Amino acid sequence: MNGFFSYRVHAAAIVMLAACSVTVVEAQRTATLDVTTARIMQRLGALAADSMEGRRAGTAGSVRARAWIVAELTAMGAKPAGSGFVVPVALRARAGSDTVGANIVARIPGKNSAGPVLVLSAHYDHLGVRNGEVFNGADDDASGCVALLTIAERLLREPPEHDVIMAFFDAEESGMVGSKAFVNAPPVPLDRIALNINLDMVARQDGKALWVSGTSHTPALKPIAQAAAKSSSVAIRFGHDTKDLKPGDDWTGSSDHSAFHNKGIPFLYLGVEDHDDYHKSGDDADKVDPAFYRGTVEFAYALVRSADAKLASVRRAKP
Repeated sequence: MNGFFSYRVHAAAIVMLAACSVTVVEAQRTATLDVTTARIMQRLGALAADSMEGRRAGTAGSVRARAWIVAELTAMGAKPAGSGFVVPVALRARAGSDTVGANIVARIPGKNSAGPVLVLSAHYDHLGVRNGEVFNGADDDASGCVALLTIAERLLREPPEHDVIMAFFDAEESGMVGSKAFVNAPPVPLDRIALNINLDMVARQDGKALWVSGTSHTPALKPIAQAAAKSSSVAIRFGHDTKDLKPGDDWTGSSDHSAFHNKGIPFLYLGVEDHDDYHKSGDDADKVDPAFYRGTVEFAYALVRSADAKLASVRRAKP
């Protein structure tokens, strides 16, 4: 039976497997943390566990990760943006992979559900298993997904002014396949999407700062981000979004926000600079500083609130 269609049958077992994958050492490590930070780190350890087999799109590990995210959303009371959380995405044929992946899309209703919409996104896929080594992708991008789950819980408790769509994209590592599929068949009319806030690699403290990209394309977004940064416990820097930078330093096309940018939708991209474990098997949860990661999650939440308050004033650019 195809993994995409059978994952629901095994969801409970998969979630139990992921929970068991958080080692005793990890449990001891989080025991001294406050409840919120410990929960964030426990989730990161579960999604970036070896049992997820690197979450490569179209694999059994991806199916496990998908089931885990859906279970987390269901447990907190979130609802899908459409008929179900899971939205199929066509993948290119690759050895050892299925040709069907899936985005996971939830909707947090706002007080003004007829107005503009904010899309908060992260990608849950990573590089899988290579030469017997599991590429767990704790920073890239389990960290963004766990941040989304944390923010979703808070938005459900205190609803935003506008609808917030939580999009967990598949196959980012294969060329932003999931996000491209999303903008080509969005759950709401594309002209209602006022802003994308994309989180990709927000946990590692190596560079001692979190970067916000996108304000050079939409300068009106900078004061919104600066307002959120005032209370941040981590250093917030702006940049990595102009064409005069050397190759690789302009992050405009580096992650799923590029699919929105290409449709003329403003974006803010949150991420850390590359570190020694970027796209290597050492990108594990035990290398994340809990205090730094908690700080980036708190900033992302503050940014969502700041953007939500000004969303009606955000203007789209021409594609």
